[in-house]
Amino acid sequence: MKIVVMEPLGISKAQLDTLAQPFRQAGHEFIAYTDRAADNRQLLNRIEDAEVVVMANQPLPGEVIASCSKLQLLSVAFTGVDHIDLAACRAKNILVCNAAGYSTNAVAELTFGLAISVVRNIVPCDARCRSCGTKDGLVGFELYGKTFGVIGTGAIGSRVAQIAKAFGCHVIASSRTEKPELQAAGVEYVSLETLLQTADFISLHVPLTESTRHLIDARAVAMMKPGAVLLNTSRGPVIDSEAVAAALNEGRLGGAGIDVFENEPPIAAEHPLCGAKNTVLTPHVAFASKEALEKRAEIVFANISCWLEEKPQNIVK
Repeated sequence: MKIVVMEPLGISKAQLDTLAQPFRQAGHEFIAYTDRAADNRQLLNRIEDAEVVVMANQPLPGEVIASCSKLQLLSVAFTGVDHIDLAACRAKNILVCNAAGYSTNAVAELTFGLAISVVRNIVPCDARCRSCGTKDGLVGFELYGKTFGVIGTGAIGSRVAQIAKAFGCHVIASSRTEKPELQAAGVEYVSLETLLQTADFISLHVPLTESTRHLIDARAVAMMKPGAVLLNTSRGPVIDSEAVAAALNEGRLGGAGIDVFENEPPIAAEHPLCGAKNTVLTPHVAFASKEALEKRAEIVFANISCWLEEKPQNIVK
């Protein structure tokens, strides 16, 4: 059986070799690429005769999948799979497994890094300090005592809620499923409308689906409390970037911390959020801690082992 790692996983060669060793010892062919394919033709050349493909977040379109005659398993080193044509996978009976849970702590921690960077003006303070300036005009405010709204209380959203409680915030949440353990910890579930209207911080932790695309649009932004801070470490299209940028530039929103965009970085200089006031942008780095990248590699290779044993795990429906 041929196993292809079609793009880098962000781990050391030593760890990759260790994870690959059991498959090689079992007689499987194992190929790992150290760069991304430049185009779909090169991508197809890499994976067209593989039974198993390991991938991260490089888009995998339907036309490439349709040409992979032997492909049986996609083990995805990511939580979200909106960059994969799942319909094409279903049409060819290709099993897709993800690495859910690998980056829970990493994403939750960066969420608060963005929040504090926004409200304490860390980026402009750094520039001011390097140019012999002072704090004048850069005094921010605290998280303590504020209302922190979490939209989506899956694993990451739940961790964010817990950390917000530790900061001394009143935490409210809106989610399809209410978690008794969060309620017991003092998290109050409310409607989306109530959350938008009352939260000082709004943190997004939902997958990208047709129902969540542009969940935060002009109408939602208009409902938000004046001066609210928006945090997005979920998926770029969950927000309408133009509507959010307009609200930031008009002063209706107090700030934003954004890690994800409509497309993978690099983003265009003309992107509306690049020129938005009081906005901290990071290039889709929330998941990318050393610990998280190592953990996700372990998960994606465990997915292959379980599949070979006819006990697949982390199946994407």
